[in-house]
Amino acid sequence: MTLRIGVIGTGAIGRDHARRINKVLQGGRIVALSDVNIASCEAVKNDIAPDAQIFTTGEELIASPDVDAVLVTSWGATHEQYVLAAIAAGKPCFCEKPLATTAEGARRIVDAEVAFGRRLVQVGFMRRYDAGYLALKKIVDSQIGAPLMVHAAHRNPAVPEQYVTPMAIHDTLIHEIDVLRWLLDDDYVSAQVVFPRVSSHSHAKLRDPQIVLLETKKGVRIDVEVFVNCRYGYDIQCQVVGEEGLANLPEPLSVVMRKDASLQNAILTDWKDRFIASYDVELQDFILAAAKGTASGPSSWDGYVAAITSDACVAAQETGAIVPIALPPRPILY
Repeated sequence: MTLRIGVIGTGAIGRDHARRINKVLQGGRIVALSDVNIASCEAVKNDIAPDAQIFTTGEELIASPDVDAVLVTSWGATHEQYVLAAIAAGKPCFCEKPLATTAEGARRIVDAEVAFGRRLVQVGFMRRYDAGYLALKKIVDSQIGAPLMVHAAHRNPAVPEQYVTPMAIHDTLIHEIDVLRWLLDDDYVSAQVVFPRVSSHSHAKLRDPQIVLLETKKGVRIDVEVFVNCRYGYDIQCQVVGEEGLANLPEPLSVVMRKDASLQNAILTDWKDRFIASYDVELQDFILAAAKGTASGPSSWDGYVAAITSDACVAAQETGAIVPIALPPRPILY
């Protein structure tokens, strides 16, 4: 049986997810589209999903008896309302990050899912599906002893003028917040942010770079460099130092070349290229689980924890203080 999927939000990521579902993956088909920009829906229908019905609102799409499962790839501020509607309808839902724009909103989703009694939501933290991170986790879990420290970096070549200091947490660090918690099987207890010298490529509303310092319940100390105007490429680094060894995240596959008296290899410049395979794997995972009426992978609880941690990191940006991170008891559902 083919899973009938509706996409709410047909911008860049929604369009790309629709393409992979209809043209790359197995078991799913795009049957419905919704976006505030109807022309965007029509473009996706014409190019990717000719049989899809266009709905005026996301709520109408979710309520349609012809839709089995939902992808929420709309503007972040709308995620909560659509995910809650999908839960109320009993339909599996894949939601791109953020799950909600506030921790309170994410908690409402957790509470609704717990009340429903079955997991329905998968959050789009695709790094858990990346082959490099999976290989790193296998080593961390079995070969280097107890983790003591993590040194990580998230570097972008450049960002738009509207990118401001808090976005370094909510839009950039959010991936490290989730994947490092998963990698270590641990939770955070505090956050601090320190600012080195500001890059000349930054602007008045963006302090760049910055270093985020996190501490976990098990006592692991984490430092993450966030540098979104590094100029040289899109570069994700992660090193875990354990009691008996250390392990590094593998570099993306690249041919090493000797030319013009130099030894060199290409560095990616686009995040979509760096994690393209992981998007395929995560959505195939969603389709398989949704066909059974449930969800797997990163959960609403993971989205909620990421929101709490993000809020603490932004408070640390603003105050310079070490900000405690307190989590409520984890529901049995998760």
